[in-house]
Amino acid sequence: MRPRALVSLALVSALVGGAAVLGVAWAAGWLHGEQRTVVIQETAPGVQTSSRVRPLPGGTFDPARVYAERSTGVVTIYAAFESGAGTRASQGSGFVVTRDGVILTNSHVITTAGEGTGPARPAKVVYVEFADRDRVAAKIVGWDVFDDVGVIRIDPKSHGLDPLPLGDSARVLVGEPVAAIGSPFGNENSLTVGVVSATHRSIDSLTSDYTLADAIQVDAPINHGNSGGPLFDAQGRVIGINAQIRSSSGANEGVGFAVPINAARRSMQELLAVGKVAYAYVGITTEDLTPGIARRFGYPVRYGAVITSVGSGSPGARSGLRGGFDQREFNGENFTYGGDVVVAIDGQAVRSAGDVVRIVTERLRPGRSVIFTVYRDGKRLESRVVLADRPQDPNQGP
Repeated sequence: MRPRALVSLALVSALVGGAAVLGVAWAAGWLHGEQRTVVIQETAPGVQTSSRVRPLPGGTFDPARVYAERSTGVVTIYAAFESGAGTRASQGSGFVVTRDGVILTNSHVITTAGEGTGPARPAKVVYVEFADRDRVAAKIVGWDVFDDVGVIRIDPKSHGLDPLPLGDSARVLVGEPVAAIGSPFGNENSLTVGVVSATHRSIDSLTSDYTLADAIQVDAPINHGNSGGPLFDAQGRVIGINAQIRSSSGANEGVGFAVPINAARRSMQELLAVGKVAYAYVGITTEDLTPGIARRFGYPVRYGAVITSVGSGSPGARSGLRGGFDQREFNGENFTYGGDVVVAIDGQAVRSAGDVVRIVTERLRPGRSVIFTVYRDGKRLESRVVLADRPQDPNQGP
């Protein structure tokens, strides 16, 4: 399910890119070069991703302390791409996750994802620069365009590493203070602060045709070059990867978005273990059923997700799920009437279209057979759906 388009707004990456052919810059060396323990579990034999770093003690927000304790784990990432015009460079941010050299960033920092040039292609070379300005070469482990997550790795012997602790984005609250560290416009290790403005945002992805579920909205300034950098809570735990700006001008205007760290953790673990991230696919689009709409059109339930369309040949179509057939107006908005109302997926309650995206994306896997509980013509029905692997270029979602 994709949200309705927002008039006069654009989602832009917080990535600094260079469209010009590099010559002097390359020759000059620009591209050379509650107290608890958070544990990233080992994902597969031989995949070492464990890191134990304690959150900062105390219950107050101290940005200076967050910066002092965490900035050495934040890096600036330089990537070079081959194009028809020569070599193009870009700059973003990232952060160290493990002592064996794993670094998290956005997929659009290290690949061409989101540029509209076909499937994402990796950068030709990637360099990581630390807070002490020392620069080392990195290798691309993999990327996930659906959640805009990239994983790179450096030789742990090449530089001292200060891994950052990963928090729990499911526990993030609106209003809590946050700090972002990154390299906006190439200004390395810059700190900005703010609060969480909203959680569970479903926003257009920069790097795929799907929505990004559970994005964290913040008012901390996020500018070009912040892409891939960490968003911290008051205890210095990473709760998101800074990724997007919502703006009418392309500049920061107080609305930034971060990929939730729980989604990024999952992507990282699968990329390290098997080199790809698997997403389930149903092939339906949905919109919210609200109490007002339910009363107006006689639905037997007040909340749910109304199926607006079902992709031809999709798992949803094969299972018999039905989409809407009639556009109706209610309180100044168009509503697609006639489709099944999803109220549960595999026993998990669905109260909105966002819940459908969240459950299918985060909790289910391709090949699994699940029960969709729906209301159709006032009757409660169950439909068994065998989930497929998410295609790269769908006509439908989630």
